[in-house]
Amino acid sequence: MTERKKYLPYLAGTGMALIFGFSFLFTKEALSEVGTFHLLGFRFGMAVMVLLILKMAKVIKVEYEGKELHKLVAIALAQPVTYFIFEVFGIKLTNSSEAGMMIALIPVVVTILATIFLKELPSKTQVFFVGLSVIGAIFIIIMKSSEIGSNMIGIIVLLLAVLCASVFNILSRKYSTDFKPVEITFAMMWIGAITFNSIAIIQHLLNGEISSYFVPLLNIKVFSAVIYLGVLSSVVAFFLVNYTLSKIEASRSAVFANLSSVTSIIAGILIRHEPFYWYQIAGAVMILSGVWGTNYFGSKVSEK
Repeated sequence: MTERKKYLPYLAGTGMALIFGFSFLFTKEALSEVGTFHLLGFRFGMAVMVLLILKMAKVIKVEYEGKELHKLVAIALAQPVTYFIFEVFGIKLTNSSEAGMMIALIPVVVTILATIFLKELPSKTQVFFVGLSVIGAIFIIIMKSSEIGSNMIGIIVLLLAVLCASVFNILSRKYSTDFKPVEITFAMMWIGAITFNSIAIIQHLLNGEISSYFVPLLNIKVFSAVIYLGVLSSVVAFFLVNYTLSKIEASRSAVFANLSSVTSIIAGILIRHEPFYWYQIAGAVMILSGVWGTNYFGSKVSEK
């Protein structure tokens, strides 16, 4: 039983990565039909509804009495609030393949932040692979900037999303002893739902369109995206994220962004027929090699 439990965090991380990998595809599809904050409001509103049903059915138990709730607010501000603002705008300005490649940098940034805030010093080998990933990202940025009509702002916005996700990984890991994974997830979904729906409602009021707030849900692209993003990518995936972070180190947990990135790149190319150029392949190889090396040699050090 103990041996089986040892692999649960890795199975959870794999499941989370696959779900997140396809989320870029659903987000890109829905953004062609609905506004950014409107989609985020629907997504987290759906997540809250599912969690409330599970709580009322006593499937999950959430208890915050006597706990330091400001820690949950800090986690939620990093993700979902700031992360998803940057991610969705970044996806809107680029494509799901490029988003996947940039998100692959999360494990590297987590390793850097863990060094600063958790005092987990990387080896010289890890430093080499961190540098390799950073060079890969810079290479893609430089090559993309040379394209006619390219949108560098989208890439930069995605890099800001990477920073927010990395901060979330550190905070969730740090506070995992204070809260259960489901308690962190519950708070994240509520704060996300309140924040994004408030912004979307204000936008609709200013435009005099509040009566049509729920009309986009009649569109199959939007409705299917809300179901996938709200139930799988929010409730299920974030529970798996927080569970994984409660069991293994932040830098090792973040490696699953690697699989998520590969999934999103493949989905973008095969399903949305997005272009994929030689420099993106070269940059992706450097990024993913750096991610693998950073975490592989990190796990070797932790096992000694």
